Amino acid sequence: MSPRATRRELDEDDVRVRPQRGKSRPRSKERPTHSEAQQGFVVAVDRGRFTCVLGDPHDANAAAHEQSTLMAVKARELGRKGVVVGDRVGLVGDVTGDVDALARIIRVEPRVTSLRRTADDTDPVERVIVANADRLAIVVALAEPAPQRRLIDRALVAAYDAGLRPLLVLTKSDLASADEMLADYGALGIDIVVLQRDSDLTDLSELLRDDLTVFLGSSGVGKSTLVNALVPGADRATGRVNDTTGRGRHTSTSAVALALPDGGWIVDTPGLRSFGLAHVDPRSVIDAFAEFADGTANCPRGCSHDEPDCGLDAWVESGDAGTGGATRLASLRRVVRSLADAMPDASDSQG
Repeated sequence: MSPRATRRELDEDDVRVRPQRGKSRPRSKERPTHSEAQQGFVVAVDRGRFTCVLGDPHDANAAAHEQSTLMAVKARELGRKGVVVGDRVGLVGDVTGDVDALARIIRVEPRVTSLRRTADDTDPVERVIVANADRLAIVVALAEPAPQRRLIDRALVAAYDAGLRPLLVLTKSDLASADEMLADYGALGIDIVVLQRDSDLTDLSELLRDDLTVFLGSSGVGKSTLVNALVPGADRATGRVNDTTGRGRHTSTSAVALALPDGGWIVDTPGLRSFGLAHVDPRSVIDAFAEFADGTANCPRGCSHDEPDCGLDAWVESGDAGTGGATRLASLRRVVRSLADAMPDASDSQG
């Protein structure tokens, strides 16, 4: 008998069926809920690694969380979604904070506020500096370097646009008087603190308590020195002003959130030399100049506040805008003009 004849007859049970693609491992389009994720917030960002702190920055015991620091990376499902300092996030994985431990950020909670800027007024790409901040502290030196009113006004516009409460911190009052600045910006009704070398910081600390405050200022104004005084052990690098250019040297290279001893957080940001506002509607700029609010009643409908028939000219001439009204009006119009020039021409957009 031949070997072929000894083979058993094949039937359907002997037929191998190749699994269809995608059928071997059933998948769901629903992503895991990660109900066990712990709440935290981002305090520093460095090349794809995120330093996070467990808890809520507005928790009365937030300062105690300073030791609960951990490193994390973004989960793949977040894709290109940006994560910045101040973001409230959901964390899974190793959240012990041990050496070499690495957690994953699996979600970013909706932002309550977003402080944004662009490189200049023509740049269409806006950048979120800090998320979920409550207050913007604009640090300005009264001398060495001289106050940059244009930067102050732009920062005020950005604060109002983002829904942050402005705070003006005037440093180096031992080198120059703060009277003129107080007269010009006092009409806005914002908090203003005047400091000199070795000033008592009690009043400032009370204003910052329990809030997340962004510190913003040009290089050389004493911002990092102030941060080091408010947060012992912060060790933020400090620099000096160039005697020739009058400009400071950049010392802070990235934003970082630091816990205040009595509650609250401050975010130290790199020194700025420009503050683009391409993302801001020029019509909202007037909101940063509260002393002109009543003067707009006599403006023509749709007034940009930078045109011949603007009612603010008469308002300033009458003295109702207070001391320095003309200077402040010029500043307002400078911001409005720069934003209007950056906007695309209407005819181009219809083309």
